[in-house]
Amino acid sequence: MGIKERKERQKTEMRESILDASLKLFTEEGYENVTMRKIADKIEYSVGTLYLYFKDKGEIFFELHSRGFAEFYNKQLSIQHIKDPIERLKAHGEAYIRFAMEFPEYYDLMFISRVPAKEIEKFEHWEEGERTYEILKLNIRQAMEAGYFKGVDLEVAAFSLWSFVHGIASLSIRGRLKMIPEQYLQFLISGALQFISKLY
Repeated sequence: MGIKERKERQKTEMRESILDASLKLFTEEGYENVTMRKIADKIEYSVGTLYLYFKDKGEIFFELHSRGFAEFYNKQLSIQHIKDPIERLKAHGEAYIRFAMEFPEYYDLMFISRVPAKEIEKFEHWEEGERTYEILKLNIRQAMEAGYFKGVDLEVAAFSLWSFVHGIASLSIRGRLKMIPEQYLQFLISGALQFISKLY
């Protein structure tokens, strides 16, 4: 490996260290309580080093937020091969909840923290977040074309279903489902998604 390649790898590794440390701190202490100094102390580097990679903690937060949505988008794409639209919609809900359980720190930043909206407004484009909601609406639209959700506005249906799975995901990652045996939880989640689909 040449000097140029080694330097690029070191830059990438440093950037990842900053992001990993920031994700933990934002989740554990709250965005408002984290400073660039705290992040630097966490990785045992100078604050000046951080500013070589990110202009402020808001830019770090936005990068983490975008990464979370990129991973979430991949989860959504993984169920798009399901032909039956209502079965695909249920699988969509399961993928959403599974993402929250697998990446609770990212989910917290993406959907629970009160910070994102304020930071996102600083940037002109937010493709990662917008396209995930568009996939949900696409799946609902195709379910409507197959005869489901009759008389329901598309935006209302999308908001309702998103709110429903968000509730389950939030309860799970915040430890509010401890009273439910782990081996029974998946059955309840699948049953809840089946239940909501029958309402329409």
